[in-house]
Amino acid sequence: MSDNRAVVVDPDIAGRLVIRPVAEPVPDRGEAVVRVRAISLNRGEVRRSGMAAAGWRPGWDLAGEVQRAAADGSGPRVGARVVGLLPEGAWAERVAVPTHALAALPDTVTFSQAATFPVAGLTALHALAKGGPLVGRRVLITGATGGVGDFAVQLARLAGAHVTASARRADQMPALRQLGAHEVVVGDEIPPSPTYDLVLESVGGRTLGTALAALEHGGVCVTFGVSASAEVTFDARTFFLAGRTTLYGFYLFKELGSEPASVGLKRLADLVAAGQLAPHISLERPWTEIAQVAQDLMARRFPGKAVLALVSAA
Repeated sequence: MSDNRAVVVDPDIAGRLVIRPVAEPVPDRGEAVVRVRAISLNRGEVRRSGMAAAGWRPGWDLAGEVQRAAADGSGPRVGARVVGLLPEGAWAERVAVPTHALAALPDTVTFSQAATFPVAGLTALHALAKGGPLVGRRVLITGATGGVGDFAVQLARLAGAHVTASARRADQMPALRQLGAHEVVVGDEIPPSPTYDLVLESVGGRTLGTALAALEHGGVCVTFGVSASAEVTFDARTFFLAGRTTLYGFYLFKELGSEPASVGLKRLADLVAAGQLAPHISLERPWTEIAQVAQDLMARRFPGKAVLALVSAA
């Protein structure tokens, strides 16, 4: 009998998430088997867990060690420390991961740090790329205290942008300035001035509606979340009169068709190793506490990322 375990949905228990025995992974030729050491939670997969049928296995983000290399010779070797991304099922002790979604980790990057990279880090990286070269350009990041926002503020500043972060509360301003934001806007609405060349928007509702009115000529608004509301009203006249403005719908797993996840994951790992990027981990717990941590995430009881260790993370 397999001794592999994974997080699965059980509608009959509080929190709906429980650790249960599952089958051992059976890798395809282009997949490596990874012994998972740390996982990270994202609102999207937790939200789906609240609606999924019994037995569904959530999980996108993972970091660990290669236990069995891919049969086709691609990807990291046995024993390599890696970070990886799966469309589901990452929250398990052993998983099969396509090598195009794996990246080796520098020795100085911990499993806990790496587990934050896949969804939050890659979303920030790819969404910022929609604005083209960012040197000297004005970038607005809403929901900036969240996992994606935390990475986006730092990466936009590294790219040479003038960064404005949007936060719900005034007490979040010092942390955002420390991350690299030049300015911080507080509240649900974005003022119409100044205008922005690129907006990364994850709140929806009034925040998205007012952000669209603050786009510069040729500006791009990348929307990738609706943490407040999926219903949006905006001033269409202001939007089109700005000229050549774009509202871009972003979903990470569809973006990765043009560039494998391994490329961005390596880029993020190298930036962390160089001391140029610092993941914001607010909470570290054993994975046995996943149901409670998932509830705390959805209730916004902490900023940044939560990381769960399957063993003591190195």
